[in-house]
Amino acid sequence: MPRNGLSPVAVRTSTKGGLSLAPAVGYTSLSAADGYLMKMLVRRLFLESSEWDLCFRETLMDSTTATAELGWTVFPVSGSSDNSWEEVSGYDENMNTIRTYQVCNVFSANQNNWVRTKYIPRRGAQRIHVEMKFSVRDCSSIPRVPGSCKETFNLYYYESDADTATKSSPPWMENPWIKVDTIAADESFSQVDLGGRVMKINTEVRSFGPVSRNGFYLAFQDYGGCMSLIAVRVFYRKCPRAIRNGAIFQETLSGAESTSLVAARGACIPNAEEVDVPIKLYCNGDGEWMVPIGRCMCKAGHEAVENGTVCRGELTLSFALLFAQTTFQEQLPALSSFINLGYLDCSEKMPRSSIVIHQLQHLPLCGRDLAWPPSPGVQRRVLSSLFRTALSSLITPSH
Repeated sequence: MPRNGLSPVAVRTSTKGGLSLAPAVGYTSLSAADGYLMKMLVRRLFLESSEWDLCFRETLMDSTTATAELGWTVFPVSGSSDNSWEEVSGYDENMNTIRTYQVCNVFSANQNNWVRTKYIPRRGAQRIHVEMKFSVRDCSSIPRVPGSCKETFNLYYYESDADTATKSSPPWMENPWIKVDTIAADESFSQVDLGGRVMKINTEVRSFGPVSRNGFYLAFQDYGGCMSLIAVRVFYRKCPRAIRNGAIFQETLSGAESTSLVAARGACIPNAEEVDVPIKLYCNGDGEWMVPIGRCMCKAGHEAVENGTVCRGELTLSFALLFAQTTFQEQLPALSSFINLGYLDCSEKMPRSSIVIHQLQHLPLCGRDLAWPPSPGVQRRVLSSLFRTALSSLITPSH
């Protein structure tokens, strides 16, 4: 707990002992069925859209996944000053235990308290996004607080080709650190919220770039607030592998600016050929593909299926039978008597004396071409029908 007795968060548990609060959650009892429906509704409304968005993100660092102390570097050094950031165990909005950093020195002017993350490799990203979850105490709710109390903090970054930072380097100041933005809370909490055990968490996202070194550090500067840094997630955006206009576009990282459009060259899907060139697609700063140029079309004898992602050739029933014979040639040698007929129509010139051919007439696949390779459903139908037909031929004499 901060030495001045104030709490920077509405819900937390300090590693140094003291206040331990949990938010009051208002709810009525739900039946098992109602609870399940509510869970599905919440997932549909929130989780699925979030999971979709994560498809376009690649996480570089997430403080909430830490299983032990984060061990970030603070200035002034903890223990040498009452103004240091302090690492504590806290809770997120879902009451999961996480590691957080807090500071609350609102009664002293001229605060300059920093906390620096560990080295974060950028993994080829050119623009970095930082999502911060934090809680801030309302200055007006603190009795006799001086005018120097703040409800904001600063976000900085520093690039480096290696993890070379020490407790004093880079210096704790703007330049060499590059300021990203001053972060303000949409909601702050008061003593009344503390009494009601209400958690007010703010979420802000900022981005910076271009970055060119192998990695970077982030730093958060407090200059007179009472706050808790609950979670920090660092990520970059990308456009996932996609098929558009008959062409395959590989995963592409977004550009250095939020307005950047990164061109990606496409390659025709198998059995397709270029008809309009060049084949391009552009990846925007949000990790979304846009502005398609050029296209590929399926070659003669092939048709576009599965929403234009596959060019499937048409082969006749005899090829499907050959596929079945290859699969069951050892178990069902009787198939070989009619596999090589090669007729497109099951009824055309078929010897009526054969019960096998007679039953083959009634297969649901007769009289039409089959796409190749056949889908799993078609494969099961072919093999099942041929299996029953072959068994019948083995136990029923020919007429």
